[in-house]
Amino acid sequence: MIVEMRTYRLKPAATATFFKLYESEGMPIQLPILGMMVGYYATELGPLNQIVHMWGYKDLADRTKRRTKLSADKRWQAFAPKVQALIDEMENKILIPAPFFTPGEIKRA
Repeated sequence: MIVEMRTYRLKPAATATFFKLYESEGMPIQLPILGMMVGYYATELGPLNQIVHMWGYKDLADRTKRRTKLSADKRWQAFAPKVQALIDEMENKILIPAPFFTPGEIKRA
């Protein structure tokens, strides 16, 4: 399993608007196509006005297939510009699990 971590730096005071738009319009389109939302967060301390969301995929081929399908979706094409107008900067990272970590398993002390 791999995890894609996307960080968006939003325009000041845009977080509530971004979340409202995403929850009502974007998530119903994106979730059935991308499948596994690992997390969706806003920063509280440190660099502010950031949204961090993570998506799990079987591998890079699975990610490519799902992202291609999302990009081709007419509903997503109509939605994306609404939130893109709120974003100043975007960063994507692909994360791979450490050798001792099994995705989905919670390690406790």
